[in-house]
Amino acid sequence: MSKIFAQIVAMIGGTMILLRQWGTMKGEPAIGSSPSIPEAKPQGIPTLKMPTARGWTEGQTPTAAPGLKVNAFAAGLKHPRWIHVLPNGDVVTAEALGVPGGPITTLFDYAMHTTMKRAAAVGDSPNRITLLRDADGDGVAEERHTFMEGLNHPFGMAMLDGTFYVGNTDGVYAYDYSEGATRITGEGRKMVGFKPAGHWTRSLLPSPDGRKLYAGVGSLSNIGESGFDKEKGRAAIYEIDLETGASRIFASGLRNPVGLAWEPTTGALWTVVNERDGLGDETPPDYLTSVQDGAFYGWPFCYWGQTVDDRVPQDIAMVAKAVTPDYALGGHTASLGLCWLPAGTLPGFPDGMVVGQHGSWNRSTLSGYKVVFIPFENGRPVGPPREILSGFLAPDEKFSYGRPVGVAIGPDGSLLVADDVGDVIWRVTGA
Repeated sequence: MSKIFAQIVAMIGGTMILLRQWGTMKGEPAIGSSPSIPEAKPQGIPTLKMPTARGWTEGQTPTAAPGLKVNAFAAGLKHPRWIHVLPNGDVVTAEALGVPGGPITTLFDYAMHTTMKRAAAVGDSPNRITLLRDADGDGVAEERHTFMEGLNHPFGMAMLDGTFYVGNTDGVYAYDYSEGATRITGEGRKMVGFKPAGHWTRSLLPSPDGRKLYAGVGSLSNIGESGFDKEKGRAAIYEIDLETGASRIFASGLRNPVGLAWEPTTGALWTVVNERDGLGDETPPDYLTSVQDGAFYGWPFCYWGQTVDDRVPQDIAMVAKAVTPDYALGGHTASLGLCWLPAGTLPGFPDGMVVGQHGSWNRSTLSGYKVVFIPFENGRPVGPPREILSGFLAPDEKFSYGRPVGVAIGPDGSLLVADDVGDVIWRVTGA
């Protein structure tokens, strides 16, 4: 054990030297429609830096932007990841921890698992959905019910015509629901199956006409290093026909598409995507993009259009058809949550998209750990991001009070934010 410990210390020491080197080379964040993306610098030792999970002290909250205020809509949850608002105004939140990444076979596997555990990113998953009810309308949920339990790492949720859909890591399931019910029991109907492991979240979004359901499915690995055969059917957004049950890949080459939202002016589907690791702090950036039917977005062969990743065996034809994303969000921000914010929902904010940035673990200076807003005009993102909530990360980057994930417009027109380290659903309104 002492030999292994010595090797780990040596590896971490080498990593810190590289972190100092990369830290001196970092420039402006790769953000916007025409980002300046640094040249790729493949890392012999992957960067591993993540704050220790601390949680919030009593009365402590994130920092709201000027003109806004924030309160705890519900606290004392267990790793709330995603939010959905039911037709009657009840709020449901999926509580789950990530799927274990497999056996520990290398020193880096050991270091990664230890770091993730310290950051409260792995552990026993509650595998449930909790219902929160603010019956008196004071902005705090005074009722809490176990809506569903015994699920397989639930994430995305949707309600259509008396049917409640859950995106478990192994597939999309449908359950009968009665309006106002505080609990769903019984076996669900499996609509479509997905392979678990790797990027485990399965986000869901109904089409505006309620006839289809879209589901985000991330890759198994970083750049297909386990073999492309094992990635078949992954790194994609699926379209599910709710009448026939048929499903198809709507768009592909999306390494880890998580949040999904509709832009109402054009009717386009948008998503936020987590890009690959091991090429530098800002290379490549995570991104927000519209999703074209049948389009390919590059993973694993290339990024940000047709910038080739030399670590991957190449397919020239696939690179040639790769679509450039719409808007860069900076490197490794772990942008997960996404929802449309109509103008006036929060004072001073026009139409645009809200993004919950879970925060990095894989760069010299941490990024993300906040909720940002991207303004839109004529169906397109314009201008720089604006912060809505910050203060999730300590200034010295040694610990985090929380990590934002899912975002949704609440029943009262507020913005709700799931915080899976703070175990809170935050509510943002005008000051």
